[in-house]
Amino acid sequence: MSTILHITASIRDGESVSRSLGNKLVDGLATKKGADVVTRDLSKNDIPFIDAERFAANLAPYAERSDDQHQLAKIADKLIEELKAADTLVFSVPIYNFSVPATVKAWADLVARAGTTFQYTANGPEGLLTGKKAYITAASGGTPVGSDMDFMTPWLKFFLGFLGIHDVELVAADGIMGEGGEEKIAEAHEEVERLAA
Repeated sequence: MSTILHITASIRDGESVSRSLGNKLVDGLATKKGADVVTRDLSKNDIPFIDAERFAANLAPYAERSDDQHQLAKIADKLIEELKAADTLVFSVPIYNFSVPATVKAWADLVARAGTTFQYTANGPEGLLTGKKAYITAASGGTPVGSDMDFMTPWLKFFLGFLGIHDVELVAADGIMGEGGEEKIAEAHEEVERLAA
């Protein structure tokens, strides 16, 4: 059975453009593939930021963890399990202050686990989550996607590649607070419909 992991991050809920694009894409892909959908809404702020104790717990071999380390690593274990189980990923992410929302970075810090989602080799790090397809539905009020001030989409693509996920497609509705914003949103929805067809 195919599984789609939909990761959302916008704090705007029903008004979110990145989320509405992602929902449309996920619905279309799920219908086409007959896939199960798992949604992880990072805007709920229930993902902890990494600290020294949690970092040590995440790296400790499962059988060697203390009870406290098992508790600290529990959320990262769950996020990694979701990531590994999915064959398709959809990231619905807004650009906040030129980059990813802090919750997306917190998620990334928890799922990047040496020996599990990537490994160190003589030639440098190698991603272990190969064979997955990823989509990014991005939205920004003023930051042009792909411009010198866009630090979100290049970072997210790079991070996914670091984990071994290189097949990534981007749909962006950018500059939507300016002139022609509604047209840009409509064009992004058309692109999503094409991808989901």
